[in-house]
Amino acid sequence: MRFRHPDGTTVHLAYCTNVHAAEQLDGVLRQLTEYAEPVRRRLHRDRLGIGLWLARDAARTLTDDPAAVRRLRSGLDRAGLEVVTLNGFPYQGFGDEHVKYRVYRPDWTDDARLDHTTDLARLLAALLPDDVTEGSVSTLPLAWHTGFDAEARHRALTRLHTLAARLDALEELTGRSIRVGLEPEPGCTVETTADAIEALTGEDGPPAHRIGVCVDTCHLATAFEDPAKSLAALAEAGLTIVKSQLSAALHAEHPEQPEVRAALAEFAEPRFLHQTRARTPDGTLRATDDLDRALAPGALPTTGPWRSHFHVPLHAPLTPPLTATTPVLDETLTHLVGGPTPLTRHLEVETYTWQALPPALRPTTRAQLADGLAAELSTARDLLTGLGLKELP
Repeated sequence: MRFRHPDGTTVHLAYCTNVHAAEQLDGVLRQLTEYAEPVRRRLHRDRLGIGLWLARDAARTLTDDPAAVRRLRSGLDRAGLEVVTLNGFPYQGFGDEHVKYRVYRPDWTDDARLDHTTDLARLLAALLPDDVTEGSVSTLPLAWHTGFDAEARHRALTRLHTLAARLDALEELTGRSIRVGLEPEPGCTVETTADAIEALTGEDGPPAHRIGVCVDTCHLATAFEDPAKSLAALAEAGLTIVKSQLSAALHAEHPEQPEVRAALAEFAEPRFLHQTRARTPDGTLRATDDLDRALAPGALPTTGPWRSHFHVPLHAPLTPPLTATTPVLDETLTHLVGGPTPLTRHLEVETYTWQALPPALRPTTRAQLADGLAAELSTARDLLTGLGLKELP
């Protein structure tokens, strides 16, 4: 979906296909007709943007075979879909029954991450619509924090420098500019926007015109960041917001209450990591790597609210006593695109946890999932038009 900002800029809205499990190209192609095209039809749109997730094997098939790229682009065209952004965070196995810490491997200390991201950038340049010259790729924020020392940081940033040089060469060759954004996430070595600024603007930081930040509003909320201050700090540091993922986290205002803990326990599941943060009355944060650990007696203080990294659907309020951090999403989006000029041109709804929701909230058919994705996009569309953007045909 495309929108016209009052300053004339085109802002793209998509939904991220990492909600669909597919490691091979054939599975990706099936997603276009089984999910994305039905979502488009529910929204009564002739064209719909998707934030494509290409796992390692699918990306390698496309990289090795130009005919496969043409096949994918033809499939997108037939389904009325377009791609301006890729989700390059998960490398493989994101649809497995047990993902947890494995989503952070390989990290930016590993050449496999560099080569995969380079492949994604080249593929995106070939998949962009004919009238679009800028694409974005989100990636993990260097690495999970455990064992990440100064030497590992140097290796990671060196690879980002190499990536930036490859992106420069790609633009010279194709005329298309692809930018990559680190996506701060709780528990990673780049957890907050302040961490991103430190990593990307230091002496060994990569060129800012190629490597920027992907702002995920669930992650921002989980870390209890203030959207206005965080986005202002990025701007002051000269960092580009390559894209923003529109998402919401779990919020528990009174984690000391048994009924609240019981409600949170419904979201503690074995597939994904749900980093949880507790804010104490003095403003400090306490952390656990996962929600089930947070619920262990005494693991986190209960004198202030908790937030958990669980991407919950944007359109449906949660049943009390839990709430979603949609106010953080609303405020962030206001600062991103509600001002005189947009701070980013690529927006992506990223609720990949539909099948990890408690059973009562989980879709059981393809049609139900398509209904939910369309409802999320409709909610995002209403937010954008409410900020003065005009939906384009």
